[in-house]
Amino acid sequence: MLVSEFDFDLPESSIALRPASPRDTARMLVLREDGTREDLHVYDLPDLLTTKDILVFNDTKVLPAQLYGRRGEMNVECNLHKRESAIEWRAFAKKTKRMKVGDIISFGDGRLDAEIMDIGEGGELLLKFVVKPGELEAILAEIGTMPLPPYIASKRDIDEDDKKDYQTIFAMHEGAVAAPTASLHYTDSLLAALRAKGIRHVTLTLHVGAGTFLPVKADDTADHKMHAEWGEITAAAAATLNEVRAAGGRIVAVGTTAARLLETAATDDGIIRAFSGDTRIFMTPGYKFKAVDILQTNFHLPKSTLFMLVSAFAGLEKMRATYRHAIENGYRFYSYGDSSLLLRDR
Repeated sequence: MLVSEFDFDLPESSIALRPASPRDTARMLVLREDGTREDLHVYDLPDLLTTKDILVFNDTKVLPAQLYGRRGEMNVECNLHKRESAIEWRAFAKKTKRMKVGDIISFGDGRLDAEIMDIGEGGELLLKFVVKPGELEAILAEIGTMPLPPYIASKRDIDEDDKKDYQTIFAMHEGAVAAPTASLHYTDSLLAALRAKGIRHVTLTLHVGAGTFLPVKADDTADHKMHAEWGEITAAAAATLNEVRAAGGRIVAVGTTAARLLETAATDDGIIRAFSGDTRIFMTPGYKFKAVDILQTNFHLPKSTLFMLVSAFAGLEKMRATYRHAIENGYRFYSYGDSSLLLRDR
């Protein structure tokens, strides 16, 4: 499909620069199977699900993965995006044509050094940090900056509030450089309300990479190459999800990251397997969903892989109409914005 088919006009005023407070007071646009819509709030979610259903959250934890340093006399800004080992990360950087393999970049006023091990296509760096395994994360916490999406960071300074605002309450396993933003809407009180209604949840882990923010430069979706992200679904979680499906319950993926890993791990007949490894799955209209019945997600960028994913899930024309409704009715877009709940006919 042409990438231009996923374009739409979005006013700058629709972009949220701060999250709703409390988080679960964010608005939620419900798109039902028949195309009808309802304007609700995230805290209404317990009334929309049944005790047969199960929520799936991504428990990845965002690292302060934006680093500022120097290579000789040159200032360097790096955005880590994929861990390769305990001390090696792939990173996006500018001015990479002036760098070479073997160069040393010093970050945090000399607190952390890294050697360039490889310079890939498009200027991607492979950095090997001069630390012992297990030491890197603590240093990043001191010298790194939370990697807010460019559409927020270009409009205001990143501050202390972002350290908590850009982290979900499920965050457990360090490794993401972008938040699974659909889960940012969840609060302890909302989880308590879901539990009181008998609605269960499980977690999986997908370490979201900065590649999620990269523009699609190809004219045709078939020519776009997705960046790999590492994820894991435990055998216990897979078994629980399969039991829910067998009993007639619905799997609710909270976020496109959860949806991508569930679909990666699912067989053609809808059985979810335990999984550990990289995924490059790229879903566009025509993709047949095998595992996900309901998708909760924020509102996404025009021509982005995420808008393509939701269009694959609910239908391109439905999503175009839904986004027009959202814009006309003042919904807040992107990472700190409002939520949508998309239902599809199984």
